[in-house]
Amino acid sequence: MIIAIPVDQKTLESNVYMSFGRAPYFLIYDVETKESTFIDNSAAASTGGAGIKAAQTIVDNKAAALLTPRLGANAAGVLKSAEIKIYKTTAASAKDNIDAFVAGKLSLLDEIHAGFRERGSN
Repeated sequence: MIIAIPVDQKTLESNVYMSFGRAPYFLIYDVETKESTFIDNSAAASTGGAGIKAAQTIVDNKAAALLTPRLGANAAGVLKSAEIKIYKTTAASAKDNIDAFVAGKLSLLDEIHAGFRERGSN
């Protein structure tokens, strides 16, 4: 199974990044082979729609699950339509969250926020 985690550095000891769409990198991790790949999040510099673009990156990398502390509604919609499960991370490192996920200790993320929109837009 492939999982994805927004991170602030290209290391397993990195912190999980708080803002999914604006994370500098995504850790793509295969829980079977324990192989990790770090990809740049091209959506991070977007003026709008970063969450949707970032979610498409997760879909394109064939992840079955996303581990993140929070997520906007538009990004969640993209991931859910691709049948990607969304789990809530703890305040620990990416590696610690991977270990918790494998052990079945992370819960599904059930608090999806409205997302951040530019002032004046609908």
